[in-house]
Amino acid sequence: MTISRRRFVLGAAAMAAAAAVNVRAFAAAAQATGLKDYYKNDFLIGTAMNAATFTDNDVALQQLIAREFNAITAENAMKWEVLRPELNKWDWDISDKIVEFGTEHDMHVIGHTLVWHSQVPDAVFQDDAGKPLTREALLARMEEHINIVVGRYKGRIPTWDVVNEAIEDDGQWRKSHWLNIIGRDYIAKAFELAHKADPSAHLMYNDYSMFLEKKRQGVVDMVRELKKQKVPIHGVGMQGHLGISGPDLAEVEKSIIAFANEGVRVHITELDVDVLPSVWEITGADIATRFDYKPEMDPYRDGLPAEKEEQLAERYEALFKLFIRHRDKIDRVSTWGTSDDASWKNDFPIKGRVNYPLLFDRNREPKLAWHKVAAVPAAVNR
Repeated sequence: MTISRRRFVLGAAAMAAAAAVNVRAFAAAAQATGLKDYYKNDFLIGTAMNAATFTDNDVALQQLIAREFNAITAENAMKWEVLRPELNKWDWDISDKIVEFGTEHDMHVIGHTLVWHSQVPDAVFQDDAGKPLTREALLARMEEHINIVVGRYKGRIPTWDVVNEAIEDDGQWRKSHWLNIIGRDYIAKAFELAHKADPSAHLMYNDYSMFLEKKRQGVVDMVRELKKQKVPIHGVGMQGHLGISGPDLAEVEKSIIAFANEGVRVHITELDVDVLPSVWEITGADIATRFDYKPEMDPYRDGLPAEKEEQLAERYEALFKLFIRHRDKIDRVSTWGTSDDASWKNDFPIKGRVNYPLLFDRNREPKLAWHKVAAVPAAVNR
């Protein structure tokens, strides 16, 4: 072999080795980069954390969440029946662990939720004899609960879902125990109490099916009324429990604009995309809704077909393009869970189905939808 030939071969080998190193470096960098990094100039990217993440010591999931997200919400740990199963009994274990995890990883923690009609023990609304509380007694109970919960995490939880799902799909106020006993000012009282407990906290109203015209107007009217009364409401959470082909994203966009026009920040909360056949055209997230299992309503037990996987990815891509377009109005986009295996949509509204609504599969691997979502900021910002 001539000297020049030898130099060429060695040079080519060196270049190949360097290229291999670069490929490995790129792969390592990609593995260390999460959605939060792709959207760092747009809005927070969040997820919900469940109790099993800690009770099962699921380190792999914890690491995935820390890599991908910069905001977390307790899926159930801060709801009344979990946090306070009895009036004089508190269980702070998982709630504290979620806040500690968020603090350790420099995450924005969302407290969920202070006042809700669901997942609240009946005793909350009753006196010792089992009779309905008076307005004054229930207000006192609300104040005690908010003071204790918000006070415990003051300075560590910067955002609270103060009131959850108080407006029906037709725009009317839900006839909950809170409304029936206290009256229409219960929402204003809840926000005022939360503000008093932590004056620096960002306080939100959170609800599903916000793309419905009547519901959108009902929430707009409520926010407008609260603002007129100088009630400290700062944000509206639009739950993103959507289908693979509906609703029309134009209606979602109308709601983003409508709420922003009322002077509140918009949060896209509880985002997931249902790929299974709809049941009676249900679009909401009322956990009391249940139907019997039928095999024809569970068609993808052996895996999601490629065409459906592509359709899901395109739906997520379209959603995030919409969110980017309104990043001046949106503070956060949070999925309701991280991987398909732990999604509540496997059991709602039919228990035992196999659903694929999130960005990571059952092996915690990023799906095509993840890749589509990750590519949106670069494509939009060219």
